[in-house]
Amino acid sequence: MSDFLEIKQISKKFQPDKEVEVVALRDITLEIEQGEFVVLSGPSGSGKTTLLNIIGGLDDASSGEVKLSGQMLTGLSENSLSSIRREHIGFIFQAYNLIPVLTARENIEYVMKLQGRSQQECNDRSLEVAKKLGIETLINKLPNQLSGGQQQRVAVARAVAPTPKLILADEPTANLDSKTAASLMDMMQKLNEDEGVTIIFSSHDPMVIGKARHSIILKDGEVIANERHS
Repeated sequence: MSDFLEIKQISKKFQPDKEVEVVALRDITLEIEQGEFVVLSGPSGSGKTTLLNIIGGLDDASSGEVKLSGQMLTGLSENSLSSIRREHIGFIFQAYNLIPVLTARENIEYVMKLQGRSQQECNDRSLEVAKKLGIETLINKLPNQLSGGQQQRVAVARAVAPTPKLILADEPTANLDSKTAASLMDMMQKLNEDEGVTIIFSSHDPMVIGKARHSIILKDGEVIANERHS
């Protein structure tokens, strides 16, 4: 195990108007080991989504730095960040963000196609991941033909299929009922173990939080707890 994600003194400030400055994150320093299953929790407005977006290169920090596998992400051009996201980082959003005109299979294959993989490899990998998530019978359906839980499984499959080093999931169970949420988290936990991919997710849900082996709690943009569980 090695620290493959290093977050050093990350701060983020917003200035919605000239009078008021909002501090979303204050000097966040964290180390995440390869293969960890990590939860960010804390009340609304604590900075969870902002931190995930900075880790994933979707937002810039006001100060501090982020390294992934020893590579500095802070300060890279948008083209360089896009390449790193495409090759090494998977995203799961609470709104699913599936492409409505593509089938489940085509959504799962989307990032792999951008990576330049062959059609055969895309077909084989999308089916392999769909089977692990129990959606292999749904892969020819469009998103609007799927339930919320099924759409989120497709979103998880799309994130996992390109074999990223890191998956970032922002409130992945927020729009799901408790039974579906528990099932999805069990599947994500199994993918974490089987594929060795590091997963960092944010959540308010005590059931979801209890699944993590590394728990980080934020409040008012600061880390107030950082614990690993066996």
